[in-house]
Amino acid sequence: MTRTALVERKTRETDVRVELTLEGTGATNISTGVGMYDHLLTSFGVHGLFDLDVATVGDLHIDEHHSVEDTAIALGEAFDVALGDRAGITRFASTMLPMDESIATVAIDLGGRAYTVLGIPFIAPSIGTLGTQMIPHALEAFAASARMTLHVSATGRNDHHIAESVFKALARCMRSACEVDPRRQGIPSTKGVL
Repeated sequence: MTRTALVERKTRETDVRVELTLEGTGATNISTGVGMYDHLLTSFGVHGLFDLDVATVGDLHIDEHHSVEDTAIALGEAFDVALGDRAGITRFASTMLPMDESIATVAIDLGGRAYTVLGIPFIAPSIGTLGTQMIPHALEAFAASARMTLHVSATGRNDHHIAESVFKALARCMRSACEVDPRRQGIPSTKGVL
């Protein structure tokens, strides 16, 4: 089984195209115009073993906000589409992932309900051209459009390491939770629907 999605999101502010293959090899081609965001999404694809192609053209002459947000929305929608009715998936996952002095803990539920709890203590206002306040915003947008619950906590002294550990941990969680459990028959819920 190969689960894929193609999502296009066009607004007056951005033009986003996301192609996703859940059963991938980690092949990525990311271009959002925001270098650090490209780096984080590349890490996400590589460590989740998702094939991920992201092309975003946005109003960067204003700032990175719309490009980052709309890319996150489209990426979440791509997961939602690729997962279909979510029958047979593992659904839950958690990961603790270190990167040098930083460590991130991520727990997710692909149960169809959007909720986000974040504790990410950034120090500086930006990492390159990516404002650090945009990272929690992107995670919230991603979780909402993917219809998932997302809990993230992280510590560290280097903002680059903190951000990267979060995205790598999220990737590992998404990989685990999206995987088909061979013992699971149907929807992973006592309700019978997600």
